[in-house]
Amino acid sequence: MTPSPLKGRSCLLMADLSTPEIRYLLDLAKEVKLQKRQGLVTQRFQGKTLAMIFEKPSTRTRAAFETAFAEEGGHPVFLSKDDIQLGYKESVEDTARVLGRMFDAIMFRGFQQTTVELLARWSGVPVYNGLTDMAHPTQVLADLLTLEEAWGGSLKGRKLVYCGDGRNNMSHTLMVGAARMGMKFVIAAPEPLFPSEDDVEFCRQIAAEEGTELIITSDMQAAIEGADAIYTDVWASMGEETLLHLRKQILKPYQVNQQVMVSSGNPACVFLHCLPAVKGDEVTEEVFEGPQSRVWDQAENRKHTAKALMLATLL
Repeated sequence: MTPSPLKGRSCLLMADLSTPEIRYLLDLAKEVKLQKRQGLVTQRFQGKTLAMIFEKPSTRTRAAFETAFAEEGGHPVFLSKDDIQLGYKESVEDTARVLGRMFDAIMFRGFQQTTVELLARWSGVPVYNGLTDMAHPTQVLADLLTLEEAWGGSLKGRKLVYCGDGRNNMSHTLMVGAARMGMKFVIAAPEPLFPSEDDVEFCRQIAAEEGTELIITSDMQAAIEGADAIYTDVWASMGEETLLHLRKQILKPYQVNQQVMVSSGNPACVFLHCLPAVKGDEVTEEVFEGPQSRVWDQAENRKHTAKALMLATLL
């Protein structure tokens, strides 16, 4: 490993990472993925411990962080909302100070962004955002790695289109990650679900610095033309289930189906989804299971990018 620019750092938002830092993490993820494929056993986390706090359940986030840390000889500890008093009988600040004295790092997956920020501020150890209502940076690192593998080269200048809820944590984080890497990023969403102007302006400034552009539109056909990748997510995020009926009505025109993939005009266009998917809503089974889908590569890459992030911040 080359000396890490991220040692001792937390990763709470995609915006926390500069373009060179994202490049470092992607290159390191490729390296550890190759080591895994070659059967190389390393014990770089021997004697270290990771607290994994889950307010929201997860398949990929738990499996990725737990196996990545354990494979390196470390000891990950799963802590659900029922196992600790985080923010209930004990303040987040107090919990953070206790965990920071017992663990070398903390991964948090939950609701409020303020919770993960307080954990980072008070624990004194690196904290990783495994998902909040605002952001999902570890997912987007895996997405960027998946796209580089699918395209066999640079992300710069490629067109990534996100279809669906333009205000959710995935669209927000992809917007930042794509801008950082010089990709043309388009959000196709109904106007009531456009991202906030503050977020858009922030990302437009990054995009301008990287020589690319960010487009927000309700015109699905115009959005997907020339796309190199089309991305979608569930229409109602965890905790928003009561809104699903309304979301189905306004998001149906933004479903990713085979006609959408064909209408991109790019036979090499790939499909991405952060999972879990509701097949028949945001994406049809034909696309999800089809040859353009890279969803299983994304899922696997959650592990390799999580390992890279922890190696970069702990060693």
